[in-house]
Amino acid sequence: MYARQNKPTEGPRLKSHVRKGDTVVVLSGKDRGKQGKVLRVNPSKGTAIVERVNFFKKHTRKNPQKNQQGGILERESPIRVDKLQLICPSCGEAARTGSHRKAEGEAVRFCKKCQAEVEK
Repeated sequence: MYARQNKPTEGPRLKSHVRKGDTVVVLSGKDRGKQGKVLRVNPSKGTAIVERVNFFKKHTRKNPQKNQQGGILERESPIRVDKLQLICPSCGEAARTGSHRKAEGEAVRFCKKCQAEVEK
């Protein structure tokens, strides 16, 4: 009755339409219209960290044992994947992506505007 209830650590792994290394544009929020490269993707949370997008300020204390200076650091924070759209490398526009399987059985993403394949 009074026992501690365990929270599930990870939810179901969701397939994301953006991958590490993709160039994306932000669709909504305070950074709308900004473009950047995806540094990390967390599919279980549905978030991604994009270069130079969604900064936050972190106040740090000086730590002489670790040779760290104190001050205010700016870092990228995670942004929801559904607020991002892939920029097609061939046509250079933000486009939706689809996927199809090649003859070898390998799944490949493609741009729905120009029908060009998006390499990994």
